[in-house]
Amino acid sequence: MAQVAYQAFQVIPEGSIVSPKGFAAGGLHCGLKKTERNDLGVITCEVLADAAAVYTTNVFQAAPLQVTRESMQNGKLQAIVVNSGNANAVTGQQGEKDAYAMRLATARELGIAVENVAVASTGVIGELLNMEKVHAGIKGLPARVGSGKQEASDFSQAILTTDLVKKEICVRTYIDGKEVMIAGAAKGSGMIHPNMATMLAFVTCDAQVDQAALQGLLGKSTDATFNMITVDGDTSTNDMLIAMASGLAGNKTLHPGHKDWENFAAAFNYVCEVLAKAIARDGEGATKLVEVNIAGAVSDDSARAIAKTVIGSSLVKSAMFGADANWGRIIAAVGRAGEPVQPDQVDVKLGSILVLSGSRPVAFDEEEALRYLQGDSVQIHVDLHGGSGNATAWGCDLTYDYVRINAAYRT
Repeated sequence: MAQVAYQAFQVIPEGSIVSPKGFAAGGLHCGLKKTERNDLGVITCEVLADAAAVYTTNVFQAAPLQVTRESMQNGKLQAIVVNSGNANAVTGQQGEKDAYAMRLATARELGIAVENVAVASTGVIGELLNMEKVHAGIKGLPARVGSGKQEASDFSQAILTTDLVKKEICVRTYIDGKEVMIAGAAKGSGMIHPNMATMLAFVTCDAQVDQAALQGLLGKSTDATFNMITVDGDTSTNDMLIAMASGLAGNKTLHPGHKDWENFAAAFNYVCEVLAKAIARDGEGATKLVEVNIAGAVSDDSARAIAKTVIGSSLVKSAMFGADANWGRIIAAVGRAGEPVQPDQVDVKLGSILVLSGSRPVAFDEEEALRYLQGDSVQIHVDLHGGSGNATAWGCDLTYDYVRINAAYRT
C-alpha cells in the first residue's frame, strides 16, 4: 500500500504499535470475556524507555491507575500489561492487591523489574478480577510476544470492549537525519467524554526524548485531541494514556529547543488525533463521525468549551443521526456553553452549506443538506466573529443502538 505523505511526517499504513525500534507486543484470550476475543495483552520494550502518562479526572480511579502512577514515579517503563472485560474499578483493597499481583506476575514472566511495569484494565466496573485466569494468561504471554503484524494485531484486539474495530496508526518522521517511528493503539467506544474520554491509549516511539519534554508534549496533545472527543458525556474510571520512547533511533535528545522538535510534535500530535477521532467514529451504535469547528471565539479555551458543548449535545447528536439540518440545536448549545458570545453575529455551516449568517436564518437547499448529513462524516462550522480563538471537537451521532448496547452492557 502506498505511503501517505505529509509535510513533517509520513503515515505508514502497514505500521503498528511495534514498528518503532525496540518494541514488541502480544495478546491472547485468558477467559475474562465471555466471547473468544483476546482479553489480555502486553507491550514490551527491549530497553528501559522514557515514559509519560495522563489519567482520567474521575474521582473514582480504578486500581490499575494507582499501580501505574507508582510505576511512573521515575518516568521509566519497560512493559505495559492490559486486560479487557473487567475494569478492576471500585473493587476495594482486593482490587488493589490484584492490580499489584498483575504487575508482579508480568515482571516475573518477562524478567524485568517490577517497578518498570504499568497496568491497565477496562471493562465492567465493580467486579473482582478472576485472578486464576489472569495469572494463567500472563504465564502464556511471553510466548505470544513479538514484533510482527500478527502480534501487534493480537494486542490491539486484546484491549477492546464494545469497540467494533481496532484503532491503530503509525507515522515516520526524521530527526537529526535519523528515521523516527511513532505509533499508537487505542480502545474506546462508550463512556466517552472529555477529561479524558473513556479510553485506553498507548503510544510508542523510538526517538530519544527528554522525559519532561515528552510529558509536556503528551499533555498538550491530549488537550487538543483526546480531551476534545465525546460520545455520551460520561467520563470513565479507567482512562489512561501512556507514551514510551525507546531512544533507539539514534537522534540527539529531543526537547522544545531542538531544531526538529516541531516536526516531532506535529507527528506525535497527529498520532493522538487519529486515535481520538477513531474512538469518536466508533462510538457505541454510531453511524457517523461528527466534527465541530469553532472559530472567532474570544480565546482558544473559550472555543474548546463551546466545541465540547456542541459535540456533547444529545439534541445535536440526535439531529445528526436523523440527518436533520436543525441548526437551532447547534446555536442553542453554543449559547449555553457559558462562554462570551455576541448573539447577533454568529454564522453556522453544515459542511459548506450556510444555514445561519449573522445569527439570521439563511435559505438553503434542504435536499442538499439531507444528502450531506446522510454521509458517514459531518462537519459543523461555527464562526462567532468575536476574536481569534478556535478549536475542534469530535463525536458521533446518538442512535437507537447506543441505548440497546448500554441497556445490556453486563449481560
